[in-house]
Amino acid sequence: MNNQLLTSLSEKYGSPLYVYDSEKIISQYNRITNAFSTVENLKLNYAVKANSNISILKLFKKLSSGIDTVSIQEVQLGLEAGFEPENIIFTPNGVSLQEIEQVANLGVQINIDNISILEQFGQHYPNIPVCIRINPHIMAGGNHKISVGHIDSKFGISIHQVPHIKRVVKNTKMKVNGIHMHTGSDILDIDVFLAATEILFKTANEFKDLEFIDFGSGFKVPYKEGDISTNIEELGKKLSKRFKQFCKEYGKELTLMFEPGKFLVSEAGYFLAHVNVVKHTTSTVFASIDSGFNHLIRPMMYDAYHHIHNISNPQGRERYYSVVGYICETDTFGSNRRISEIREGDILCFNNAGAYCFSMASNYNSRYRPAEVLVYKGKDYLIRKEETFDDLLKNQVIIDID
Repeated sequence: MNNQLLTSLSEKYGSPLYVYDSEKIISQYNRITNAFSTVENLKLNYAVKANSNISILKLFKKLSSGIDTVSIQEVQLGLEAGFEPENIIFTPNGVSLQEIEQVANLGVQINIDNISILEQFGQHYPNIPVCIRINPHIMAGGNHKISVGHIDSKFGISIHQVPHIKRVVKNTKMKVNGIHMHTGSDILDIDVFLAATEILFKTANEFKDLEFIDFGSGFKVPYKEGDISTNIEELGKKLSKRFKQFCKEYGKELTLMFEPGKFLVSEAGYFLAHVNVVKHTTSTVFASIDSGFNHLIRPMMYDAYHHIHNISNPQGRERYYSVVGYICETDTFGSNRRISEIREGDILCFNNAGAYCFSMASNYNSRYRPAEVLVYKGKDYLIRKEETFDDLLKNQVIIDID
């Protein structure tokens, strides 16, 4: 997306602002489907937690995607967007049996990741098929906060507890129609990922009525020039061959599932913010913007890198800046970054803002959450309004204080 268009959108809708490029979303979706084109039954379920705007969900529905959800609210958003229950999978962690029951009653595919809930659900609903999330004890994420396949992870049922799972299934006579894993986000080494798939294949052989195997996702996208990313094409070639071999051994054509989120929407997103102040100290030049970690928390929470460029002065002489926000505590988006000369009033653009940016935004410091814009078929659409002061007060109950 070019600087001129982004600048015009900032002028039209204000700042800060999230902008999403539908063409990039579509191309990323097609990239995965093409990589696994030789698999007879392939199903992508977009991970709603990455970006849950209902217009984004509608775009994925148009692409024939399913969705992966982690809360009943995400399930309800999916239904509101027009997804059929059978195209929604519910993969929560640590939620109550009551929430799982509510979702099951909507006809959504349930994915269970702990023995306690598995046993309770099987006792009450033996005729509702479930998927079981396995922890393969392989850590493939790029940051310890997003690596979820290790032995001490709260996610999934340990592969060492498979005999326990089988005992519960036998005792309750419940139906298991899927096996699932998710090792973590930002996968770099596909051989590590493939090693985890072998564990999943071995586990799948323990259950004779499967309909699908869900390999999760966590595919890495590039964050800066020269950055490495998951080689989807190579993974597609290797895993497709192995999956088809397994289906032949299993004696049944299963569905191969993935649940990509960041891979599909991250690069499609841009976050725009105006520079309020350029401040010089003894050793640093700060560019302070009209936003903070209330709108883009990933650099502070995950040490995530977001490329920052000055779209108001792209040809300016490059200098070094620390880009910071207006939150009243440490709020640094990037330290000592080489950026075209920044002046007060310039617009800075943060790349890779399509995933886990608005969805993790807050009203910290009583700031408003920004607007969201989708560019679709060459036209820009406002898909979420900027919040107002009334939104801050909306659910507050004001009492008389004498």
